[in-house]
Amino acid sequence: MTLDQLRIFIAVAEREHITQAAAVLNLTQSAVSSAVAALEERHAVRLFDRVGRRIVLTEAGRVFLGEARSVLARAEQAERVLGDLAGLKRGRLRLGASQTVANYWLPPLMQKFRAAHPGFDLELVTGNTTEVAKMVHAATVDLGFIEGEVQDPTLSIRALPGDELALVVAPGHRWAAQPPTTRDALKAARWVLREPGSGTRAVCAAALALHGLSTDDIEIALELPSNEAVRSAVEAGAGATVLSTLVVAPSITAGQLVRVPFDLPPRQFYALRHKARHLSLAEQRFLDLVSAA
Repeated sequence: MTLDQLRIFIAVAEREHITQAAAVLNLTQSAVSSAVAALEERHAVRLFDRVGRRIVLTEAGRVFLGEARSVLARAEQAERVLGDLAGLKRGRLRLGASQTVANYWLPPLMQKFRAAHPGFDLELVTGNTTEVAKMVHAATVDLGFIEGEVQDPTLSIRALPGDELALVVAPGHRWAAQPPTTRDALKAARWVLREPGSGTRAVCAAALALHGLSTDDIEIALELPSNEAVRSAVEAGAGATVLSTLVVAPSITAGQLVRVPFDLPPRQFYALRHKARHLSLAEQRFLDLVSAA
């Protein structure tokens, strides 16, 4: 059994699809199929059932998947230790980030790190705050960067400089001329919000709570999975929202959105790592970089 066979098995198991796994791994379908078949034949166990044109994990496959991930994680940790010894001349950092962080705040910092360490490959996976915390917990990424707070005792959480949030509406919205000053005014409006689990949604909920409201008390006209989708809907007049100024600044400058005077709680970003994992020199250097941003 080789590490390459384990990587192939994990890719197929996570997607339950030979073709998709082959594309991600940059291998041929026959190479992926042969690697899975070799594992099954060598150990006389069926890891997948073939159901029509699909494949699904057997019970043995589900049990083996956890073990395979653990073995691969240990191998990658050993590789990180060797990377430390090599003085950061080569290696890889896997990062996970929530949308505002991933799309607006983190890329310049990734480029700065890459310029200092050109032998390092940086990978970035996006999700909402809850999803990124799960990635770090499962060790599918080395470091996570999020907008909201999480509660997970297995994770080390470091506060970072955050961003500024703004209540915005389309130019024709009544709040563009007369900002809301009462609980009833906030309750009477239509809102466009991110999905539950996102840091931006959590901040909006916290702002409403300061006025004695929850998201259950307001009319949510649309619930959308990205900052850009929320911004576009609000520009089109779908309602009001709270978004990062990093996201809405170009639209405000272009006159497509109006920033409404409104008190909003400050927001920090957070860096996550798994307490049980070795903190590599590369990870430490990257954390130092983002902490100073």
